[in-house]
Amino acid sequence: MVQRSLPFVKQLAYSFGMMGWSVMFNLISVILIYLYLPPSDSGLPNLISQVAIFGIFNAIALITSSGRFIDAVYDPFIAQFSDSSKNPKGRRIPIMKWAILPSFIFCFLIFFPLKHEESTINIVWLVIVLIGFYISSTTYIIPYYALLPELAPTSEDKVRLATWQSIGYVFGIAIASNTFNLTAFFQQSFEISKLLALQYAVLSMCVLAAIFMAITVFAIDEKKYGVSKPHAVPMKLALKQTLSNKNFLLFIVADFSYFISVTIITSGLLYFLKVLLKLPETLGNKLMMTMVLVSFIFYPAVNFLPKRTGKKILVIVSFIILSFVFLGIYFLGKLKIDPTVQIYSLIILAAIPLASLNILPNAILAEIIEQDTLETNTNKEGIYFAVRYFFVKIAQTMGMALFAMFLIYGKDASNDFGIRLSGMLGFVLCLLAAIIFTRFKELKK
Repeated sequence: MVQRSLPFVKQLAYSFGMMGWSVMFNLISVILIYLYLPPSDSGLPNLISQVAIFGIFNAIALITSSGRFIDAVYDPFIAQFSDSSKNPKGRRIPIMKWAILPSFIFCFLIFFPLKHEESTINIVWLVIVLIGFYISSTTYIIPYYALLPELAPTSEDKVRLATWQSIGYVFGIAIASNTFNLTAFFQQSFEISKLLALQYAVLSMCVLAAIFMAITVFAIDEKKYGVSKPHAVPMKLALKQTLSNKNFLLFIVADFSYFISVTIITSGLLYFLKVLLKLPETLGNKLMMTMVLVSFIFYPAVNFLPKRTGKKILVIVSFIILSFVFLGIYFLGKLKIDPTVQIYSLIILAAIPLASLNILPNAILAEIIEQDTLETNTNKEGIYFAVRYFFVKIAQTMGMALFAMFLIYGKDASNDFGIRLSGMLGFVLCLLAAIIFTRFKELKK
C-alpha cells in the first residue's frame, strides 16, 4: 500500500492537538507552584504549608512527584493498548477523542482549591485532581505522538511534521503565558480578588485548549493518511525490546537531563520576574511571544541544516548554548543593566537552541522507531513514545519538585538564593545532556 502524503491543511490540524495539550501542560508548569506557594508580595494567599519534611522536601514537591509518578507508570499501558488496538477507525484517534473532556475538567479543577487559605484539604484535593489530569492527558498525548511516524513516511516528512508539532507547542506556551494578562482584565473588569480572577482566566484557557485538541481528532482521517498495523507483542517483551536499543537509551538519558532543566526554569519564570528582577507578572506574556517569534526565525534553518550536517551536531550545540542561558539566570538582577533588558536578552538567546530542541528530538525518535520496525517487523510506536515520556514525566516531576524544594532556601526579594540555585542546576544538566549525546550514533540514510 502506497502511503498518501499528508496535505498541508492536515499537518496544520495535527499541530493543533499539541497546541491544546501545551496550553494545559504549561498552565500547570508555570502557575501551579506560584499559585500554591506564592511570593509574599504576589497578592495571592498561601494555600498549602511550606514546612520542610526531612529538612529538604515540602508538600508541593511530594504532591507533584506522586501524581506524576502514577501517570508515568500508566504510560506503557495506554501505549500497549494503542499499539495493539484493532479499532476500524484507527489505533490512535479514537483513544484521543475520549481523553479530551476529562483532561479539560481536571486541568481547571487543579486551580480551584477547596479552601482559599492554608489547609490540609487543599493538599488532598491537589493530589486527586493532579492524578486525574495526568492520566487523562497521557491518554491523549501518547497516541498523538505515536501518530507522527505513521503520518510521515520519509525523514524529511518527519522533520516537517515535527516542526508543525513544535509550532503547536510553542504557540501553546505563548497562549498560556497570557493567563496573568487575562487575570488582570477579569480583576479590573469585575472587581474581584486576584485568586478568583486567576481561576476565571485558567478556565478560559482550558476551554480554548480543549477546542484545539478536538481539531486534530476530527480533522485527520487516521485510516486514510496513516500506515500501520497492530502488533501482537506482549507488553513485557515490547518493553524489553525497546530498552535494549542502545541508541534509544542514549537519546533517553540526554532527553532526561534536558527536561529536568527546562522544567525547573519553566516553573521559576514568574519568580524570576517578580523576585529577581522586580518586574510585573504580566510581562511573562511579552517574553513568551518574543521567544516564539525569534524561535520561528530559526525554524527554516532547522529544517534545512540537518540535510548538510545531520541532526546530532545541531542538538549538541543547542544543549551547550542553552546551558549558558541557564547560567545567566543566576545573575539576573545582579548586573547593572536594566532588568527588562536582562530578561529579554536571555529569552532571545534561549529561543535559538529551543528552535532545534523543539523539533529535532521527535524527528530523531521517529527514525529510531522506523529502524526498529524494519529490524523486528513489529510496530511499537506507542511503546517507544511511552518509554520516552515515562522518563520525560519523571524528569518534569523532578524538575518541579526540585524547584519547589529550592524555594525552602529563599523565594522572596529579601532571600532569593533558592531561586538562583535553580539556574545553576539547569546549567549543569544541559552540559551533561550535550556530553551524553556525543555518544549517540546518528542513523545514516
